[in-house]
Amino acid sequence: MSNALACTAEPLIQQVSGETPEVMTRILDEDVNLAIWQRQLPVHIVDFGALLLSLDEPLADAIVIDMSDETTPPNLRDLACRFNDLEGYTGFIADVSWLVSAYACLLGAKRIGLRLRTLDKAMCPRFHVDHVPVRLITIYAGMGSQWLEEGVMERRQLGQPHAEPTRGALIQQISAGQVALLKGEKWQGNEGAGLIHRSPALAAGERRLILTLDWLA
Repeated sequence: MSNALACTAEPLIQQVSGETPEVMTRILDEDVNLAIWQRQLPVHIVDFGALLLSLDEPLADAIVIDMSDETTPPNLRDLACRFNDLEGYTGFIADVSWLVSAYACLLGAKRIGLRLRTLDKAMCPRFHVDHVPVRLITIYAGMGSQWLEEGVMERRQLGQPHAEPTRGALIQQISAGQVALLKGEKWQGNEGAGLIHRSPALAAGERRLILTLDWLA
């Protein structure tokens, strides 16, 4: 009677998407490094984002939110406050507040780093991975971040322009309004499997309104 050797295959890294917010819980799965909620933004928030960008004014807000008291909504009173007279601002802040609360609940986060920025160029033009546990990214106006399925680019070639794919069919893109949770290298058990992504190249005069959330504690 022969002895069989038991082999345990590593889980295949995958990316998932869905039309309801429940899909965001899939980022907790061991084999998932990207979960996208394919939502459609309400018209008043779409209009707010477009109007804010049309003003062509800089915006680079960064705040740390204390979520240790789960009964208290996130304090966003200073977020983009220079634009609080724009139509749709109240609805926009309510949407950000919901995302912060959902993100905190999903991860058990007590402190969250929030950044809201308008960008007119690619902040991270090369494909890379983030050295964070899980980052939430959503685009309220403009082009969304680009990402690669596992195996499209060798990880040891990250940062090398000549190694990046050039065929459009190989490059995936998050649409405006969608909510993406990107697992990074600092998620326990995800070392060497952070989602490969980059900022999109922007044409002259093109801008984006982007929100990111990071789990600080």
